[in-house]
Amino acid sequence: MEADFVIVGAGSAGCVLANRLSADPQTRVVLLEAGGRDTNPWIHIPVGYFKTMHNPALDWCYKTEPDPGLNGRSIDWPRGKVLGGSSSLNGLLYVRGQPEDYDRWAQMGNAGWAWDDVLPLFRRAENNERGADAFHGAEGPLSVSDMRIKRAICDAWVEAAQAAGYPFNPDYNGATQEGVGYFQLTTRNGRRCSSAVAYLNPVKKRPNLQIITRAMVTRVTLDGKRATGVRYLDASGTEVTLKARREVILSGGAINSPQILMLSGIGTPEHLQANGITPEHALPGVGQNLQDHLQARLVFKCNEPTLNDEVRSLVNQARIALRYAVSRSGPMTMAASLATGFLKTRPDLATPDIQFHVQPWSADSPGEGVHPFSAFTMSVCQLRPESRGYLELKGPDPRQPVRIVPRYLSTPTDCRTIVEGVRIARTIARHTPLAGKISEEFRPTSALEMEDDKGTLDWARNNSVSIYHPTGTCKMGEGEGAVVDSQLRVHGLTGLRVADCAIMPEIVSGNTNAPAIMIGEKASDLILGP
Repeated sequence: MEADFVIVGAGSAGCVLANRLSADPQTRVVLLEAGGRDTNPWIHIPVGYFKTMHNPALDWCYKTEPDPGLNGRSIDWPRGKVLGGSSSLNGLLYVRGQPEDYDRWAQMGNAGWAWDDVLPLFRRAENNERGADAFHGAEGPLSVSDMRIKRAICDAWVEAAQAAGYPFNPDYNGATQEGVGYFQLTTRNGRRCSSAVAYLNPVKKRPNLQIITRAMVTRVTLDGKRATGVRYLDASGTEVTLKARREVILSGGAINSPQILMLSGIGTPEHLQANGITPEHALPGVGQNLQDHLQARLVFKCNEPTLNDEVRSLVNQARIALRYAVSRSGPMTMAASLATGFLKTRPDLATPDIQFHVQPWSADSPGEGVHPFSAFTMSVCQLRPESRGYLELKGPDPRQPVRIVPRYLSTPTDCRTIVEGVRIARTIARHTPLAGKISEEFRPTSALEMEDDKGTLDWARNNSVSIYHPTGTCKMGEGEGAVVDSQLRVHGLTGLRVADCAIMPEIVSGNTNAPAIMIGEKASDLILGP
């Protein structure tokens, strides 16, 4: 079998590439996805992440290695194993990051990736229900909508944050990110708008586009220093060779793209040899530079009902389901969070360094059900962690997950920032009108108020979890540690690119789905040329 372009991974960026590269009917494109089709109905209901996350049929269900920065804990790293990738499982939050993020990428030697370069790509991708302006598009494939649900506890949080001195911001993806407000979502008419829904569904019947699911790529095939195609295991377990006349594009995400490179003999020779892989091309940066957003999740019990109470009763669940079926509204349209804030831990900072996700419910994790009491969650994460981790193979079997070593909270700045983020969260909770709705601090306990920063940091190490934004493991740039150049071409090889969040030299200041889609748009321009 043969194609002009072979795209590995039908996630946030891969679906964009399949759409854009197959627009020319003379170009044959094959899109390979290790997971299945997105037919599970919970994928398309916004609140369905409670059902899809941690479901091994749809989620790779990765876990990190025990991490010293988390006092030896191993934590979950969900990743989508289905058409749409993680955009079919995520919390639906539409966040681009800060202009300064992309300007830093350009300053690191990545020409064409500054904010002025990528803003048109964000606008091209976007169909924002608020309409087009200097920052937003209204004609793109990706639907972006306002919340269809409001809850008093989240409104109270936004008011309390303003009372604490933080400005209201109606558009954190607009002129400035700083302030508090409400999330916009990747939804369309009350349903999830994943990358597969936005980019793949409208073109999946093109005769020059073939979508193959249950196809686990085992390696990129090389002829000297040129990528010639891939090998993959089909649904029956048979190995198939697929040739690429022009290019192979890895869009497997920050875990799977470097894993495929290493399985192909591309990486640190000593590491490859130790795992039974014959080195083909030395590139020590593969799997390095791993970054993620770590969240400290504070939970406050309330003296009035929250969503926890609404969803516990079977009768209420039936009412909620009926409302959604009739009007595509109500709690089933809810994203992972309603309210947000991008704030500074110190006034001398140029831009916000922490982000809040505020939820009118509380749970130990999505998929485990809500707590049996009235409560809400205030999650805070550091936007630009200095800590860097890495990935390693566990052997030559492509079905064996890699070792994920995040090295969270391994720098003084990261430790200081999460401590200050927890302090700011607890300060907001003491302001009106939120304070009047809180009956008790559940996590952490109010006793923490008596402790020093060391106690707060220890609580964070024992309780923080990933917010599921792995990036950076195929770093874009030049020099030591770089894996791809500014054209996303793998250094030292031809016919091979990486296009997903793995290429980020530094993690963006916010959720990563919108940037991943932008990377797909950018990659298509780079491949197709002017």
